[in-house]
Amino acid sequence: MQPVRNISPQDFAVVNQTPDTATPTLIDVREPWEFKIAHIGGATLLPLGQIYEWARTLDTAASYVVMCHHGGRSAMACEILQGLGFNDVKNLDGGIDAWSLVVDSSIARY
Repeated sequence: MQPVRNISPQDFAVVNQTPDTATPTLIDVREPWEFKIAHIGGATLLPLGQIYEWARTLDTAASYVVMCHHGGRSAMACEILQGLGFNDVKNLDGGIDAWSLVVDSSIARY
């Protein structure tokens, strides 16, 4: 299996704001209570604990960026998704905490 690829918050912000590029779907694998505290607009909440249920509803050929609080759970989710045949998944390096620090300071840190 290939190693998990990361994308920095800065690079994802550029991709997310560039109208001419196909923006990957942003999947947030945290728990609902965490999502209520802080989330990135446009993210889809799909908790890691239910990955085998929700993964089968996704297109394995589509592009995804997976995020969590600091990047550990999302890296695990990327490994699982790759094992299930997903070809284009990236881990948001540093998670929402890094996003809050370098991209959008209005997002709460916890």
